[in-house]
Amino acid sequence: MASRPLYVTAKDGTSLFAQDWGTGKPVLLLAAWTFNSSVWGSQIVALNAKGYRCVAPDRRGHGRSDMPMTGYDLDTLTDDVAAVIEQHDLRDVTIVAHSMGSIEAVNYLARHGAERIARLVLVAPTTPYLVQTEDNPDAVPRTMVDAQNAAIAQDFPKWMGENEAPFFMPDTSEITRAWIREMMLSVPLPVALACRKTISFADLRAAAKGIDRPTLIVHGDKDVSAPLQLTGAKTAGLIKGSKLAVYEGAPHALPLTHSARLMSDLFAFMDA
Repeated sequence: MASRPLYVTAKDGTSLFAQDWGTGKPVLLLAAWTFNSSVWGSQIVALNAKGYRCVAPDRRGHGRSDMPMTGYDLDTLTDDVAAVIEQHDLRDVTIVAHSMGSIEAVNYLARHGAERIARLVLVAPTTPYLVQTEDNPDAVPRTMVDAQNAAIAQDFPKWMGENEAPFFMPDTSEITRAWIREMMLSVPLPVALACRKTISFADLRAAAKGIDRPTLIVHGDKDVSAPLQLTGAKTAGLIKGSKLAVYEGAPHALPLTHSARLMSDLFAFMDA
């Protein structure tokens, strides 16, 4: 561990923090919008116990990484992921990406190739394309995207409170909810809004079609943040040979609400 860097350097000089635990085949864990790598703690412990090495970066502007004014576009964020993979010399990698992490993962394969990647796991993905256009009619209208962003810009804590209930399960503990609220609010609002816009307008339909690695997509059928039929199901239809696992009654925060089932499916997929 002493020889492994706690930080990697992005193309523009931004310092990116990355947890790196364990030995064995590597698993790269990419977090959701306004989440940092701390959210993967339970998964890291479980993966380490099974003999996997876990690398989990904090996205720029999040957690312990630098907070530059720029670089929250899709390609820069993707290049940040590439910097983590390359500077940690990760090979035969399983990428596990939750929510926003999915756009970085899918774009990584299109932009940097699959040479270092063994397989892909998308957890409640926001791919392939969220916003409604003429050639993407069954998606979220631009006016709705703009209204949500305006509400966040006006009062982020209020917006979080109004949207919290369907994000978790009814039995999710208050201390877990408070932890996530604090994590989300620790991200500067300009960063949160810039990332949210990147998620909304990332068109990864062509990139998803080009994926040739074994892919598992896990999605809840009660996901309000990224509805199954708009995201996970569409993504599965684009990635040849992918497997879609639908969790009945499950919301968006699957690593928090359905960790045991997620890990069981993940181990079965990686060991196949």
